[in-house]
Amino acid sequence: MRKYIAFIMLLCVFIAQAQQRQVQRATVAFMNVENLWDTIASADYIDGTLPKTNPAFHRSIPVDSIKHLEVTEDYKGEWSDDLLKGKKVVRYQAVNDEFTPKSPKRWNSKLYYNKLGNISKVISELGRQYTNAAPAIVGLIEVENRQVIEDLIKQPLLAKEDYGIIHYNSYDARGIDVAIIYQKKRFVPISSLKKEIKNYDENGKRDYTRDILVVTGLLDGEKVGVLMNHWPSRRGGEAVSLPKRNHAATILKQQMDSLRANVPDIKLFAMGDFNDDPVSPSIVKYLGAVAKESQLSDQTPYIDLMTKLYKNGVASLAYRDAPNLFDQIIVSKNLISDKLTPRYSIYKTEIYAPSYLVTDSGQYKGYPFRSWSGDTYTGGYSDHFPAVTVVQREYVK
Repeated sequence: MRKYIAFIMLLCVFIAQAQQRQVQRATVAFMNVENLWDTIASADYIDGTLPKTNPAFHRSIPVDSIKHLEVTEDYKGEWSDDLLKGKKVVRYQAVNDEFTPKSPKRWNSKLYYNKLGNISKVISELGRQYTNAAPAIVGLIEVENRQVIEDLIKQPLLAKEDYGIIHYNSYDARGIDVAIIYQKKRFVPISSLKKEIKNYDENGKRDYTRDILVVTGLLDGEKVGVLMNHWPSRRGGEAVSLPKRNHAATILKQQMDSLRANVPDIKLFAMGDFNDDPVSPSIVKYLGAVAKESQLSDQTPYIDLMTKLYKNGVASLAYRDAPNLFDQIIVSKNLISDKLTPRYSIYKTEIYAPSYLVTDSGQYKGYPFRSWSGDTYTGGYSDHFPAVTVVQREYVK
């Protein structure tokens, strides 16, 4: 009888402990939203009298509002935050009226809100099958300005999550940027900045591209850094354009190394559209991302979570029947663990491609169901599949 009572007591203790120890998960993901433009012709207004860290230093404005703003000069120099200090100038985008009702695209509010609804549906699902929740942090690629992000997070499927926004305008020739949205209840930003990537052609002319967005903060109390990327395209050919991406990789590595030097235990997520595959020189040589956990060391502290998927034939886009995995997530070695601990580590990484995101017939069968075919809006989602990683940790409730 005593043995039976002792067994029952031990069983009760075990059950109580099991009930207290739970697994917490969070999704960090990103999506190339394929030209998320509003319907208003816009330009950039740079108010160099403000601090560079102030998003109002460089903001998108309707072209019609320029006449109401102070402009100190017709600026013709190189576009750079440092060179524009103290100036108030306007920068016209290469095709500022491409996405307007009067353009060949006939882009209007009805189509715009249809696209917002499509994107919000995808974002709301990222990682949900593993977390039963919307993603904690989501990177966005190819957004026109802050307004389109604000419109996005107000969509019914996202509004209840109370997402915050971190966004800076870039000097990209078309005016497209990267950004991050985050659940305020789970992620607390500490710092943010944009790092310009300055590439020049053989004549010394600047080739303007997207900045790297660098954000640090606390994810459920843990120190993390998120670095959003949209590297220079392969325009002109892969080999010709490769040095531009090698340079971007060098800048990214400098930022990651600097964050780790200042905060040794910070956990880093470098993600985005790198316009290169996991085996490309920019990723392997210049960023120094390894493919396997066994290759991680103090000298090689970053691992590309997409390399294994790439070698298994997974792609995030296709161009002229050539599949690529440009959408990647690269993390610091302290996010890798072979067991569950009280600190976050990688649980799952994937390219999210449910059937509704895939073209089901025709010439582009199997490709991402994109939003645009030339100047025609297709009602699709994006020309890239989203990339997702889920972290997990043990906690006692």
